[in-house]
Parts: sequence; structure tokens; C-alpha cells
Amino acid sequence: MSDAAQPTAAEVRAAAEAVKTALDRHLAAVERRSGEEDPAVYDAFNELAAAAEAYDELLYDRYDEVTPFEIPGEDTLPPYTGPEEPSALSVLIRRDYAVAEPQRLMAQARRVEAADEDAPGAGASGTVHGALGLLFGEFEPDEIASRHKEFGLEEGDSTLWVTAADESAEPGEWLEAPFEQVDPERVVCRFDVSAVFDEEFDDGGDDEDDEDDEDEGEDGEADLPDLDEDLDTDLDTDLDEDGESARLEADR
Repeated sequence: MSDAAQPTAAEVRAAAEAVKTALDRHLAAVERRSGEEDPAVYDAFNELAAAAEAYDELLYDRYDEVTPFEIPGEDTLPPYTGPEEPSALSVLIRRDYAVAEPQRLMAQARRVEAADEDAPGAGASGTVHGALGLLFGEFEPDEIASRHKEFGLEEGDSTLWVTAADESAEPGEWLEAPFEQVDPERVVCRFDVSAVFDEEFDDGGDDEDDEDDEDEGEDGEADLPDLDEDLDTDLDTDLDEDGESARLEADR
């Protein structure tokens, strides 16, 4: 950023004052909260997050310094404000895939094409675009999700939202723009799947495994002499009982 575009010291100071004000408002909202999902607390939280983020950016641009605060992302839903007894529901699903094996994808599409007399014109399975159309036209999304590896696909993130409505939509009412009018405050529940969550659970696990392996190794080495002694004792006893020891001495 050029010197001319840098924020002034007064702008940074004003941003700091905005953070202080937002802190006071957030604390006041928390002290007056009416329940676990008080909208006033939610709004104050967002205002504080926005003020802190703005101050952090100005501080960095002006002084090349940062704050020790981490602003959380929008990974939670706002308080539910929909009907307590919904009479209608909408289920919104998004699943991301990577085309990991195009040849496998097209091979599966050729099987569908060969078995379906009403399939599109010959050659639709010869491109990834055409193969996807054939497969998603033949199989339900849930089946593709459970068999994605067979179709040469690799799973990405996915999410499912269940939203409440006052009444069912009219046929064809939202087909032109099916995902534009989603109200987060009417989401009854949501379920997210992401590799990010797996990475969080895996953190720290390797170190513990390594320590266990080291302990096992040390214990194993310590036990080896005892094991050798036991084997020697058993062998000597068996040889003496069978008279083998005496015969061996005679052979020598």
C-alpha cells in the first residue's frame, strides 16, 4: 500500500475507540441477556467482531502491527425466529465433488448409455460434461454420494439445511432461483461435513502414537534378556530330563 493510501493516525485511533464502544455494548447485552440465544447478544457480538476486524486492518496498514485477537468466521447460525410448529419444510443440500478419475467417470456413463435405449445421442459419455449429465440423470444424489468412488469422484465439503416455512410453496414457484431466498433465521438444523473437521481431530494424535511406539520399543528391549533367560532355562531342563545332555557330552 502506498503512503498516500495509508490510514491516518486519527483513523486508527477512531477505530480503536469504536472497539472500546463495541466492547461496552457487548458486555451490556450479555448482562441483560434474556436467554441462551438472545438476538441482542448476537447483534452486539457481530458489531464487536466487525469493529475489531476494522481496527486490526487499519493498525496493520498504518503501523505494520496486528492485534492478538482472532475474529471467528460465520460458522454458526443466528437465533431461530421461525414458527415453533412449522407446517412446511425445505431441505437444501450442497455436495462438492472433484472429478478425480475422468476415465472411470466416462466408463460408468457408457454403461448407462448402453443399457438405456432412451439415453441421449451416441457419444454423450465421451466427455466429462456429458458423463455427468448421464450419471446424475440415472442415479439419485444420495446413491452417487455413497458410491462416489465408483464414479471417479472425490468428496469435498457438504452441507444440509432444514428450513421451516409457514406454508408449502406453489408448484414451480421457486424453480428459477431455488437458493436465493434462504433465511438463516429459519434454519431448524444443519449438518456439515468437511475435511477441515477431520484435520482438527487428527491434530496431536501422531505425537501420542509416536510416544506409545517409543515406550513399546523400550519395554520390548528391556524384556528381551528375561525372555532369553527363560528360554535357556527351559531348554536345559528339557534336555536333562530326556537324557539328551548326557548323550551330547558323550558325542563330544
